[in-house]
Amino acid sequence: MTWFWLGLMLATLAVCLGCWVAGWPWVAHTARGAHAPPAPFWWPWVQALAPSCAAWVTWPMRRRLQRWGPRAGLSDTWHAEHWLAARLLLAGTGLVLTGGGALLAEQSWRVVTVLAAAGAGVAYLWPDQRLRQRAAVRRQAMLKELPFMLDLMTLCVEAGLSLPAALRQVADHAPAGPLRQSLRDACALERTGVERARWLAQWAEGSDLAGVHSLVLTLAQADRLGMSLGPLLRTQAERQRSERFVRAETLALQAPVKMLFPMVLCIFPCTFLVIGFPVAVKLLDAGL
Repeated sequence: MTWFWLGLMLATLAVCLGCWVAGWPWVAHTARGAHAPPAPFWWPWVQALAPSCAAWVTWPMRRRLQRWGPRAGLSDTWHAEHWLAARLLLAGTGLVLTGGGALLAEQSWRVVTVLAAAGAGVAYLWPDQRLRQRAAVRRQAMLKELPFMLDLMTLCVEAGLSLPAALRQVADHAPAGPLRQSLRDACALERTGVERARWLAQWAEGSDLAGVHSLVLTLAQADRLGMSLGPLLRTQAERQRSERFVRAETLALQAPVKMLFPMVLCIFPCTFLVIGFPVAVKLLDAGL
């Protein structure tokens, strides 16, 4: 029976690979066009499945992708139907892999069904978790870039540039990173005619940083009251730098607590073994 299921799986895999090889050029051509740049191997199938998934996309899915997509640096080519199609493809892959593995292990049909459903569910939910992880990593990188970008913005404003010109200079000449890229995307909205308050608010929302939100509010208030931007930006830079040192001190204080578990589990037993083994040998030789 095991060889039967193994042969059936290999035959199914061969058919799927044959369909992949035969259908990929057509899907790639219809999905991206003949003159489009080469796509990843999985993207044509996401594009092919996306129209069928468009009717099943709910508004909470769209709002979740609109919220977390910019924060994670997701490309603009990803729409809600593409995201749902990718999740369904991953769910199908997890279903086949876990179900096939259970069949090869000669498990009962109840166990096969449970494992296949669990694999499909985990594979379906994994993209959302991965998106949040990428957003958290990107946010940490932005926190490191923000003080320097505020210093650069302060120098540009104090050199006589207006606020939009200073933001463009920072977006063009700051060190490469996610915060600079988000600012460049926001400055691109200005060239399309979007008013300053709106694209600054979109920049703050996409970066998801308290420092950027505070900066945007400060700039809006200074614009209404006619205040000088140089001292305000310098104060914001000093504040972000001090908060960065506070975060570093907090992480340093958390390090001993995080090291306690591996020390108790790994280091202390080895230390006790090295110290106690000679003592135990001497006690045994003495007949105790």
